Amino acid sequence: MPEKLTASVVGCGVGGKKSMTALSDSERFELIAAADINPKALQVAAKEFPGLKTFISHKEMFAKCPTEVVCVSTFPPSHEEITMDALALPLKGILVEKPLGHTYASGRRLLEAIKERNLPMAVPHGLLVKRIPLEVISRVRQGDIGELKLVEIQNRRWDILSAGIHWLNFFVHLTDFEPMDYVMAICESSTRTYRDGMQAETTAVTYAQTKSGIRVVMHTGDEVLVNREGANTLFRIIGTAGLIEFLSGEDPYFILNAEHPGGASITREEFPGTHHQRHLEKMADMVRSGGPDYSIPDSSLMALEICEGAYISSRYRCKVTFPLDEFAPPPASDWDPGIPYSGEGGGRNGRRL
Repeated sequence: MPEKLTASVVGCGVGGKKSMTALSDSERFELIAAADINPKALQVAAKEFPGLKTFISHKEMFAKCPTEVVCVSTFPPSHEEITMDALALPLKGILVEKPLGHTYASGRRLLEAIKERNLPMAVPHGLLVKRIPLEVISRVRQGDIGELKLVEIQNRRWDILSAGIHWLNFFVHLTDFEPMDYVMAICESSTRTYRDGMQAETTAVTYAQTKSGIRVVMHTGDEVLVNREGANTLFRIIGTAGLIEFLSGEDPYFILNAEHPGGASITREEFPGTHHQRHLEKMADMVRSGGPDYSIPDSSLMALEICEGAYISSRYRCKVTFPLDEFAPPPASDWDPGIPYSGEGGGRNGRRL
């Protein structure tokens, strides 16, 4: 058994607790320390993980208790600063929670800095370490439902950035990283919902398309009706020769195709360990082999670009094209679709297109 990698966690909230549990449960790591600006969160962590060194500041922890692995599990706007501070340490690996940042630009800077160090990295997207979602990705890529055309995602009680980034990341993998063309979205905020330190939509619909025309339609919000009884998340994946439906990833998936013309429900035994543990142990494998694999971080950044594009689209009532760093919102328009045309103000006759 290789020598354990020492590890610390910044942030003792939901994500941080998942990382601490994974590190503690794994034979590949030794959980040493945790930092959080909330003293009560540190007290809870110290009680749950005996012997844990706790710090009120990540800077103090890095100075007094440097470790080989750092998990950045704070709220998105702080990821870049904490990651840059962590990169000053003689790290062997780093985990950064998703989204990588609160903006695409911040996430890109963070990822570029990690790549410059050639540092193994984990971004814990759960669907990418579950047996059924991985099998679905494989089936779609090998053409089991023909040519992929449409992915519909229905999700209740979450939003585009906090959870939708998972679902859009999954879409990126289904399309085998095909470049995106554009995204359009509408978000309404009637309930003033916030989540994970970020303002969130009450209800939203996100519509995006790849360069070849593969579409994703994602419904998110407080009270989205998921049309599968008892489900909070539903994926419906449609190809030219069949379809696949599945829920969160643990339940059986349904496939209708030439092999299963009447449809079939398929169950698979899940991999051992938590999602975070699987991601961290994959990172430990990279440390041992010396060969970082950035496919998941790259797909996470692509998903973040779609998420930010969706919010920009809703904010400015426009179609947002990619790459995002080359997009500028258009001037405000006085054209109001759905009202009578006055015959003035320019425009074009749609009948003559």
